[in-house]
Amino acid sequence: MKSRYLIDRSSKVLVLVCASASFVILLAIAIFTLKEALPAFRQVGLLHFLFGTEWSPRNNEFGILPMIVGSIVVTAGALIIAVPLGIACAILLAEVAPVRVRQFLRPAVELLVGIPSVVYGLVGMVLVVPLIRHIGGSGYSVAAGVIVLTGMVLPTIISISEDSIRAVPKSYKEGALALGATHWQTIWRVLVPAARSGIIASIVLAVGRAIGEAMAMIMVLGNAPVIPTSILGPARTLAGSIAAEVNYAGGVHQSALFATAVVLFLMIMIINSVALIVLRRGGRVQSIC
Repeated sequence: MKSRYLIDRSSKVLVLVCASASFVILLAIAIFTLKEALPAFRQVGLLHFLFGTEWSPRNNEFGILPMIVGSIVVTAGALIIAVPLGIACAILLAEVAPVRVRQFLRPAVELLVGIPSVVYGLVGMVLVVPLIRHIGGSGYSVAAGVIVLTGMVLPTIISISEDSIRAVPKSYKEGALALGATHWQTIWRVLVPAARSGIIASIVLAVGRAIGEAMAMIMVLGNAPVIPTSILGPARTLAGSIAAEVNYAGGVHQSALFATAVVLFLMIMIINSVALIVLRRGGRVQSIC
């Protein structure tokens, strides 16, 4: 009994230490990034930095509004395409597809998760950009970024959403079918709402990967620090701006890149907080009903 108690106590302490270490690491990263960003905020000014439309290190002009808009536009466009496709594919794998189809599709989806972003960027440069060039422009555009980013976030949405749908108790499905619901009604009205928390979590993770993606976006977006006015025009993301210039930046320029990282960090925190609030409100509404 003493050994079992000791193991149980040690396990709790180990879990607490690991959780605390994760928080401390995150806090240390945030403090270091903010410390390095303070010179840029002081010299450039917070409002000018956030809402300025010109990014020119040679002229000491550091306005990241074009990158903020580019990140939001590309991420939103990818999610508009990826979310319905990902949820539909998750439903297919969890409830509709035959066993042989599942055995083929599931490893393929898991393989897509592990493909490096630079490979997606190369595929985008070789296949997507020339196709868009036939429509108009140089091909390096918001449209190319949206298509490539859609392929990158789809596996995350599919895999987590499928696991969430499979985790719904079988009694939910059996009860709906017993009441006379069709298979599709059971999926859409019972299984998907019951798996809502996992599906939203998959979307949040997809947003985090999309808005923080750098290498693939540098390769297909055109990397121009301008506010995109068309899906066929070039753009630049926050993460892409950091990755493209960090190797040769110095002084205020380097501090401005750290300030860009702070903004990116805050955007991801806001997205996660909003998703958490939505999940909590959804849970309350469901419990009331």
